[in-house]
Amino acid sequence: MTSPGNRMRWDLKTDDIAKKADTLIVQSKAVYDEVGKLSGDKINYDSVMKKLANDSCEYSVERNMLDFLQHVSADSKLRDASVAADKKLSEFDVEMSMRQDVFDVIVAYEKKAKDLKPEAKRYVEKLIKIGKRNGLHLPKATQDKIKDIKKRMSDLAIDFNKNLNEENTILEFSVGELAGCPEDFVKSLDKADSGKCKVSLKYPHYFPCMKKCNNLNTRKTLEIAFNSRCMKENSAILEELVELRQQKCDLLGFDTHASFVLDMRMAKTVVAVSTFLEDLAKKLNPLKDDEMKLFLQYKKEECKKLGYDFDNKINMWDMRYYTTMVEERKYSVDQSKLQEYFPMEVVTTGLLGIYQELLGLKFEEISKPHVWNDDVQLFNVKDIKSNKLIGYFYLDLFPREGKFGHAACFGLQPGCLLSDGSRQVAVAAMVANFTKPTADKPSLLMHDEVETFFHEFGHVMHQLCATSDFAMFAGTSVERDFVEAPSQMLENWCWEEEPLRRMSKHYKDGSPIPNDMLEKLIKSRKANAGVFNLRQILLGTFDQTIHTSKKADTAKVFSEISQKILGIAATPNTNMSASFGHLADGYDAQYYGYLWSEVFSMDMFYSRFKKEGIMSSKVGKAYRDYILAPGGSIDASEMLKNFLGREPNNEAFLKSKGLQAKV
Repeated sequence: MTSPGNRMRWDLKTDDIAKKADTLIVQSKAVYDEVGKLSGDKINYDSVMKKLANDSCEYSVERNMLDFLQHVSADSKLRDASVAADKKLSEFDVEMSMRQDVFDVIVAYEKKAKDLKPEAKRYVEKLIKIGKRNGLHLPKATQDKIKDIKKRMSDLAIDFNKNLNEENTILEFSVGELAGCPEDFVKSLDKADSGKCKVSLKYPHYFPCMKKCNNLNTRKTLEIAFNSRCMKENSAILEELVELRQQKCDLLGFDTHASFVLDMRMAKTVVAVSTFLEDLAKKLNPLKDDEMKLFLQYKKEECKKLGYDFDNKINMWDMRYYTTMVEERKYSVDQSKLQEYFPMEVVTTGLLGIYQELLGLKFEEISKPHVWNDDVQLFNVKDIKSNKLIGYFYLDLFPREGKFGHAACFGLQPGCLLSDGSRQVAVAAMVANFTKPTADKPSLLMHDEVETFFHEFGHVMHQLCATSDFAMFAGTSVERDFVEAPSQMLENWCWEEEPLRRMSKHYKDGSPIPNDMLEKLIKSRKANAGVFNLRQILLGTFDQTIHTSKKADTAKVFSEISQKILGIAATPNTNMSASFGHLADGYDAQYYGYLWSEVFSMDMFYSRFKKEGIMSSKVGKAYRDYILAPGGSIDASEMLKNFLGREPNNEAFLKSKGLQAKV
């Protein structure tokens, strides 16, 4: 079965990547040159805006195809070629973003533009605002400095993420040193020549150990290794990025990098973000204090039982262990037992079914697809009423050497209008690192992995269901502090009985999750809410702190803020921020957005779905029409008002954390 309209090619050789990058630069530059030469009567919608929009659409498709391989290819030479192309194209992007001639033509067009559709008007205004944020209203010498800074920042960000993707540390532990870990997990580990078990720092190895290994020395060794990944090279990169970002803002007349970034976000100001984080931290502190007391009580009992000295404090390597213990003892949720009910195939079938029903879609797996690895699946997506093709999505769910180490959705082909007025279908990929199946056992997901799957697939649906005209507004191209809200809202289905039943079945006999186990899981949602959310506040505060500074000693700042907010200093000789990929990957000064957008996600869920039915196709249609379909073609605040029928508020958000809104 073929995939018409899907322009992605995965048979590129190393030389092809370099050639295609060069060709793309020549073609795109020709469009900019043509637009930049226009004057007088020759400046009109078709010659300027349509020309640039068509180039943007074409460029996005080709560039994403070349970029994406660095994250997923099993061939290190292809990954290197992809990184090299990304650097070359990023430099070209900077050059084109600083084209004074093109900017002047767009400004001239805006002055004479009449009767533009709202989205086209927004496109013109956005290009002018971006031009000014690039300094195109400033003297040439200043522009050149900004250009040099942007090129250097682009190279550094690519290197930061390449270092993380290529990280391949292996630690060796005896079976005894992994005491407490699930027996099947320990058996699945490869053996070293020494006979010991080989443990990597990838998620499917690291998290099971940190959650269940009762040997605190093993946990300490792992935590130090995990939070010192790429520490030498990436600490230096992040600290240089902090300085460069501030230098650029000085030239543009912004106080700080955070001020510059927030000018284009829902939050708007540094003060609004700091007030939001500080107020929430105050409300959460009493919850955190109670949780820490319980952690310490459990730790004291554990140390006595296992013969360890009790140090009367919770260390970084204790956190996941004791949060897991709280879930298991206080809420009686046995994560290992629960995992047996979430085989990957059952979760995937259930999840895809829920999304199809909710959003009025039909998915069909394509047999023998053209993909970059044998593990990858490809599906087409059609609207159930019209049977019209909307697009395609890839699922690449298991770890590989050199692969992107987290879970994420990559937009590959924007859904937008083509030059002939027809519609280009959208293409997206979900990339994750769930445990691979073995000869005697399928891939079994932890409940938090089911939640991750649901979340990231929500981004895939946003990419595919958006119906904007322009590539600039395609898919998830909304304000960055709203982009997580649609996916966060959909996480709620992982805490409701009906969807959980549809996504679960015991891997041996197909039996359903017992009622009492399900009830306990659902009640455990608020477990460790104080500690978990304060960790998010810690990351958001760290991000804001370094990006309201001219320079930063990142390890020192992180440890100090961790001590202040969580009451736990970072482990000496670590620097978590050296592997904090968000800060080099477009979330700089924006990590607060995860919590900020959760305010809206909870309001949407409780105000509509929880009241009218979580599997209501009527509410699902409204959600698709008002939240997903616009892409970035209108402001997020308008989308929310359209869906909610009122201004959003934080009552549902606070309630979801076990807190009460002020009356």
